[in-house]
Amino acid sequence: MGLRETKKQQTRTAIADAALPLFLAHGFDRVTVAEIARHAGVSTNTVFNYFPTKEDLFFDRQSEVEQYLAALVDPLPPGACCPAAAIRDDLCAALERGDPALGLGPDAAEFFRTIEASPALRAREREIGERIETALATALPPSPTAPLLAGALAGLHRATLRELRHRILSGDPPPTAATALTTAATAAFALLCPCERA
Repeated sequence: MGLRETKKQQTRTAIADAALPLFLAHGFDRVTVAEIARHAGVSTNTVFNYFPTKEDLFFDRQSEVEQYLAALVDPLPPGACCPAAAIRDDLCAALERGDPALGLGPDAAEFFRTIEASPALRAREREIGERIETALATALPPSPTAPLLAGALAGLHRATLRELRHRILSGDPPPTAATALTTAATAAFALLCPCERA
């Protein structure tokens, strides 16, 4: 990465890092882009150059998230017999290590509450889910069943994360929630894995 690209990435990160604490403290809908720009030390136009919408600021890793499941199955990692096994193994490993990207970090409850309180963020979250499913369908071997399998796999992954959110917002300690969901997800993904039925 050249100097110019490095500087652009640093600016993007600085803007996102300034935005998230404001969203968590005041709520997504109450924070303006002008406030974020002020905290990041840039102009409002600069913020919009990097993040076309305020929702993009909150979900600043959106494009990475949308391609994540697709990258797990294309190609299948060594030892994974099928797409269901690849996604299950990755999800369970992330739960077991307490991965903050799943919502197991110290600010997880505040992050989840911010989403739940904002219709705009909930709508964007649904759009991200649809794009994850579309990317996964494209990454699976072409067949008439690929879109259906993608829907089942992405839906099960999403349901696991939704249950994790519910448990954390209900007061479960993240390690307790993660352990319970590792067991449940392992059993649920086995239903979609032909190796498990062999």
